[in-house]
Amino acid sequence: MSAASYRRRTVGLFSALVLALCGPLTASSTAQAEQVAAPRTHVPAAVAHPAAARGRHSVITWGASADRQGAGPADRSYRLIVRTSVGGTGMRIRLSNAFGEHPVTFASAYAGLRERGAELVHGSNRRLTFDGGSPSVTVPAGQVVLSDPLPGKLAARSDLVISLYVTGAQGPTTGHGMALQTNYATAGDHAAEEGAANWTDPMGSWYWLDAVDVETPASVGSVVTLGDSITDGWASTTDGNRRWPDYLSQRLQAASGIPVKGVANEGISGNKVLADGAGQSALNRLDRDVLSQPGVRTVFLFEGINDIKAHTGVTVDDMIAGYRQIIDRAHAAGKCVVGATVMPFKDWSEYDAAAEKVRQGVNEWIRTSGALDGVTDFDRITRSPFDPERILPFFDGGDHLHPNDKGMQAMADAVDLGSLTSC
Repeated sequence: MSAASYRRRTVGLFSALVLALCGPLTASSTAQAEQVAAPRTHVPAAVAHPAAARGRHSVITWGASADRQGAGPADRSYRLIVRTSVGGTGMRIRLSNAFGEHPVTFASAYAGLRERGAELVHGSNRRLTFDGGSPSVTVPAGQVVLSDPLPGKLAARSDLVISLYVTGAQGPTTGHGMALQTNYATAGDHAAEEGAANWTDPMGSWYWLDAVDVETPASVGSVVTLGDSITDGWASTTDGNRRWPDYLSQRLQAASGIPVKGVANEGISGNKVLADGAGQSALNRLDRDVLSQPGVRTVFLFEGINDIKAHTGVTVDDMIAGYRQIIDRAHAAGKCVVGATVMPFKDWSEYDAAAEKVRQGVNEWIRTSGALDGVTDFDRITRSPFDPERILPFFDGGDHLHPNDKGMQAMADAVDLGSLTSC
């Protein structure tokens, strides 16, 4: 549809006025199965952090599922803007070359806080290091690498800016195609600069960066939303952070007594549960995008419409088998699994009675099977009371499939936060 474990070291954040060189980073002044053979990606096993003995651990605070992207010019800098969820210390980034065919060298990498556009809060941009202090790193094809932890604090819901200078061959690249966030690029090495003058090329994707984590008390965890274009935010406002997982993050930060504070959005537009196509299938990317991430307590499974509306003969039983594989693998990894019903799509171009029958059968299983640790009924929340096969016009993003900002918020508001800690 138009739908872990790392290594660390380097990014502490701070406020608008310059603090000490190793001062904390805070928010800026403006705030913010049909298995198909998959590329082999080496994901490092969980790396114990020295703080573990003190009752602390790593938790993912931001994520975006990677896929194969086009080639880029050599010797180019990228300024990538992401909205964190849970706050913490010792921030690390994960750089992925999962879909590359050549090693990629990151000659320099920096982390700072955004002021506006491509401009950073003065004094916030700090060098990231790798492998115990190296300012550069080369990531082999098919692998990922973690930065060293950056000393200092990173506030919850910060606009974190990762600036990368990449040398040598850059194609095919690894990244997330639909960021719904204006990022920036420029020729040459400008990663250390805090000003915006040289960042002249806006772009709508995230390249190489696929996760950010922080150190938190061991009681704190994250939820990963595994989904398609609705989770990816299609039809929500660009640069607004109005995807439903963004609204969920707001609720979790404000909630007391809920230890799940982090949210990682692993939605890919056009993605399917069973078959590769727009990104690897949910089954094929589950380990890399979800189970390998640190501090994940709950998997929120909301996928299926692309399998159903594609008219490839997928049945209710096929979908159930795929869901069960995801549930079983997540449970085996010690994660809770909350599922959501598939939303209505009448008047979308691929809608017909046969696809609707499969959707209804899938939703009945999600609601009643007991296989999931919790259920959120997105179908009930978003459907029209006058035509239940159609999305409520008030929530319709315009194509009768994807919700607008208000629909996204209604979805997040429908999630029982207690269900995210139900097992």
